[in-house]
Amino acid sequence: MTHAASALALAVAWTNGVHAEEAAVAAPAAADDADPAGTIVVTGSSTIDAARKQISEIPGGAGIVDQTEVEKGRVLTNQDVLAFQPGVFAQSAGGADGLKISIRGSAVNRGTNFFRTGILFQFDGLPVTGPGGTPYELFEPLGLKYTEVLRGANGFDQGSSYLGGAINYVTKTGRDDARLLEARVEGGSFGYQKGQLASGGQYGNVDYYVSATYSHREGFQQQSEGRSFGVLGNIGIQLTPDIETRFYVRYRETANETPGSLTRAEISNNPSTAEPANVARDAKRIQPGSWWIANKTTFTLGDDSNLSVGFVYHDYPIDIRSQNIAKWGYTTLSGVIDYTRSDTLFGRDSVTRIGLLTSDNVRAWQKTYNRYTVDPATGGPHVSRTTAGTLLRTAHYDGADRNLHINNTSEPAPGLKLTLGGALLNIYRATKVVYPATYETAVGSGIFLPTEPYSRNSWDYTVRSGLQYAVTPDIQLYGNFSRSVEPANDWSHLSTAAGTFISGPAITQPVRGLALKDQTAWTGEIGARGTSPIFGNWEISAYRAWVKNELLSVVIQQTPVLITAESNASPTIHQGIEAGFETTLWRASRDPGTNISTRHAYTYSDFHFRNDAQWDKNTLPSLPPHFYQGELSFNHSSGFYVSGDVQASSAYYVDYANSFKTRSYVIFGGTLGYAPKDADWSAFIDFRNIGDKGYVAAVSPVYNAAGLDGRRSNPGDGFSIIGGISVKLGR
Repeated sequence: MTHAASALALAVAWTNGVHAEEAAVAAPAAADDADPAGTIVVTGSSTIDAARKQISEIPGGAGIVDQTEVEKGRVLTNQDVLAFQPGVFAQSAGGADGLKISIRGSAVNRGTNFFRTGILFQFDGLPVTGPGGTPYELFEPLGLKYTEVLRGANGFDQGSSYLGGAINYVTKTGRDDARLLEARVEGGSFGYQKGQLASGGQYGNVDYYVSATYSHREGFQQQSEGRSFGVLGNIGIQLTPDIETRFYVRYRETANETPGSLTRAEISNNPSTAEPANVARDAKRIQPGSWWIANKTTFTLGDDSNLSVGFVYHDYPIDIRSQNIAKWGYTTLSGVIDYTRSDTLFGRDSVTRIGLLTSDNVRAWQKTYNRYTVDPATGGPHVSRTTAGTLLRTAHYDGADRNLHINNTSEPAPGLKLTLGGALLNIYRATKVVYPATYETAVGSGIFLPTEPYSRNSWDYTVRSGLQYAVTPDIQLYGNFSRSVEPANDWSHLSTAAGTFISGPAITQPVRGLALKDQTAWTGEIGARGTSPIFGNWEISAYRAWVKNELLSVVIQQTPVLITAESNASPTIHQGIEAGFETTLWRASRDPGTNISTRHAYTYSDFHFRNDAQWDKNTLPSLPPHFYQGELSFNHSSGFYVSGDVQASSAYYVDYANSFKTRSYVIFGGTLGYAPKDADWSAFIDFRNIGDKGYVAAVSPVYNAAGLDGRRSNPGDGFSIIGGISVKLGR
C-alpha cells in the first residue's frame, strides 16, 4: 500500500472506539550546579528547582509545570495541567479524562477516549505507556508536585523513541511541604464536585504521601455524566546514606457516559446536545479499577555515578458500551535501569547515561458482545443497557517494547556542549482472533475460512545529536537532529478483509492481523531560551520532521456500527514553531510581592502529505495550525490574585480530503483567588468560557467528509463557574 488513500480504504479495523505552567523554562543554570547531560534523575527528594536546572541543559524544547500554579484554579483534568505549554495540544471533551493530546503532531489520528499514542507517559520516571498504548484513567491531576514536558527527541533520556517525546508526572512525597491532613473541595457548574484528602510526613529515614480523590459531574452535554474515585501514594526509605528506595501505588476507577460527536452547526447552535444514537444506547466507557504498582531504588556509587532500578506492574480493565459491548483486559510488566556517570573529557565535565526501558504484555485480550437482543414484547431488536448478549469475537494481543539507550554530553569548548546518543529497539507485536475460529466471507455465502493470526519481532534504532551554546550567561542557543520510531498499538494490527462479515446482525469483524509498519521520522530542531528584561523567561524553537509510514486512522463508518481504518500513510511532513514566555510587567517598588505578570504560549503547526497519490499535499486533519494561550495576572503580597486568560484556535480540517473545516474560536476565562504564602488555607473562583461560545474542542478525523457537515466533532464546555477551597493542618 503505497499511499494513504488505498491503505486507509483497505485497512478497516475494529478499534476500542478506542493551570497552568510557567510558559518558558527557567533561566539557564550556571555550569557548576547543573548536570551537563540534562538528565533528570527523579528521586523522592527531587525539587522543582533542581528539575528546572537540569531541563535548561537539554539541547531542545522542554518545560516544567509547577503544580502550585495549577492548583490556583480548577483542576478537573490534565487539560488544566498541560495548559500554557508551547507545542502541546491537550483538550478535553465532555469533562472526561480522555483528552485529545498531541505534541508536534503525534497521534494526529486519534480523537478523545482513545488509548494515547505518540508520547511516552511516565509517573516518577517509570512508564505508564506499554505495547497497547497509554490508558488514561490513572492520570488524576491532583497529588502532583510538578510535570516535565520533554518535546520530541528531548525525551530520549527517559527512554522515549516517539515523535512526541515524553511527559513525566512527578508525585508529591513526604519530603515536600506535606501536612498531616490536606483537604481540597471544588464544585460548580454542570453539577461538578470534587474532593481530595491527602496526608504526608517524614519520620527519620522514612517518608510517605497518600492522596484520595472523588469527583462527580453531571456534565455540560446530554449523556456526559461522569464520576471517579482514586488513590495514589508512595513510601520512601533511605536504607543507607547511598541507597534510597521508594514504593508507589495508584488505583483509580472511572465511569463516563459518552455523548458522541456533533456537527459543526450543532456545536455552534446547541453544543449541550449529544449524538442521538449514543443517547439511545446509553453509551458509556467504564474503567472498573486500574492498578499501577511500582518501585524505584537509587544507588549512589561514589561522587561520580549513580544507578536507578525500577519495576512496574500495571493492570487496566476497560468496559466500553456503545454499539456493542467491548470488554478489554491488559496486564503489563515494565522495567527501567538508568546508570549515570560523570567523567572528564576535553578537560571539562562529561556525563554518560546508559538506560534500559522494557514493557511486556503479560495478559491482553478483548471480547465483543452483541448489545442487541430480542424484545419479548415486539419481537424486534432491543438495546441492552447493562448486560452483554451474544459473544461476537474474542481476540488476544501480545507485545513488547525494549529500548536500550546511551547518551553522552561533553563540553569540547567553553560554553559549547555536545550531546550524542543512540538507542537499540526491539519491538514485538502479535494478535489473534480466537473466536470465532472461522469466518464467513459474506453473509449467507456458506464459505468459511480460518482466522489468520499475526506476529512480528523486529529491531530498529533511534539516534540523537545536539549542540547547546551559551551566548551569554542569560541566553542559550540549541539545536538537535534525531530519528524517532513509533510502533503501532498492538490492537491496531487487527483488520478486516473487504466483504468479511459475521451474521446477526451483519457487523464487520476483524479476523486477520495487518502488517503495519513502524512509523519513523528524522527531525531537526533549532531554538533559543533565556531571560531578558522585556520577555522575562522565554523560549522559542522550530522543528521539521520527515515522517515515513505515519500511523493514521479514520472513522470510515459512524452508524449503525462504528468502523475505523488504520494503516501507514505515504510520506508526510511535520513542522512548526513553539514559543512561550512569562514576565513581570510591573512590580511595586516598596512591595516586590505585589506585581502584574503575564505569560503566553503559541504553537504553529504544519502537518501535511508530501506528494500523496490521492491527497497530493493535503493538510493532515484534526489539529489547528495556530493555537495560542495567554494570561494577565495581578498578584498582591497578601496572597490575593486575579487573572484573565484567553485561548484562541484557528480553523482546521476534519478529513484527509480537506473538504470541511471546523470554525476558528476565541474563548476567555478568569480566576479570583487568595493563597497567602505558608498559610494553612486558600480559595479560588474560576470562570471558563465567559462568552458561552460553542466551539470544537477535539475532532476524530474521517477519511473524506465530501464537504458535508457530519457528526465528527466534540464541543468544549460552555460558560462555567467553579469554586474551590483547600485546607492544610499539622506539620
